[in-house]
Amino acid sequence: MSLYLPVKRFLERLGFEVKGEVCGCDVVALKDGSPTAVVIGELKRTFTLELVLQAVDRSAACDEVWLAVGASRRGRGRERDPRVRKLCRLLGLGLLAVASGKVEVLIEPVPWRPRRDAKRRSRILEEHRRRQGDPAPGGSTRQPIMTAYRQQALACAAVLARAPARPRDLKISMPDAPKILARNVYGWFLRPARGVYALSEGGRAALTRWKALLPADAADAIEPGGAGAQLPALASRPSAAPPSKPVGRAPQAPR
Repeated sequence: MSLYLPVKRFLERLGFEVKGEVCGCDVVALKDGSPTAVVIGELKRTFTLELVLQAVDRSAACDEVWLAVGASRRGRGRERDPRVRKLCRLLGLGLLAVASGKVEVLIEPVPWRPRRDAKRRSRILEEHRRRQGDPAPGGSTRQPIMTAYRQQALACAAVLARAPARPRDLKISMPDAPKILARNVYGWFLRPARGVYALSEGGRAALTRWKALLPADAADAIEPGGAGAQLPALASRPSAAPPSKPVGRAPQAPR
């Protein structure tokens, strides 16, 4: 299937004078004006990375770049992929699908301004601001990410490593401590008495694993004589509550 002739006719209907294979470009179309409008087209049977790279290379030498690909028979080709269309918009490229001599315009070659996602932007800003230091190198894989929430949960665990405590005792320095203890996302906390929280074995293992990434004040709390020693030793207080049991767990950890 030849893509050139359908694309040539398409551009000619737009008022361009079209020629093929000019200075390495599959299609070059000119329209008189001041200055002369220059459009370059690149043709491939399917949408490929090489086609995109060619278009990027040509873009500095013209006003518009159109990519033309053969349309898939069932309409499930890569040219229909929303990610491909988004990429073309981002790069300012036009995209044409050619089938049976007919040309369909999928994307116009106009500068693209993405629609702002205010909620996503807010989440990113909040996570960046709340996270202490830079504990998660970019590109890390196969290990949990040290989020701001995980840092706060570890800070709570570090205090409880010294002695059980009430949420209100931790809230003075960690405002979110009551919610973190109640949700117990990671299974690090126990409740030996009503309104009293202690550290589980999983919590102690987490402190060992993540100690190097703990904030300085939290790391101090798990050392003898650290900050945790200043909190009340609530474990010694009498209670009619049942034996220690894990706190109810939330379905998914915040990220």
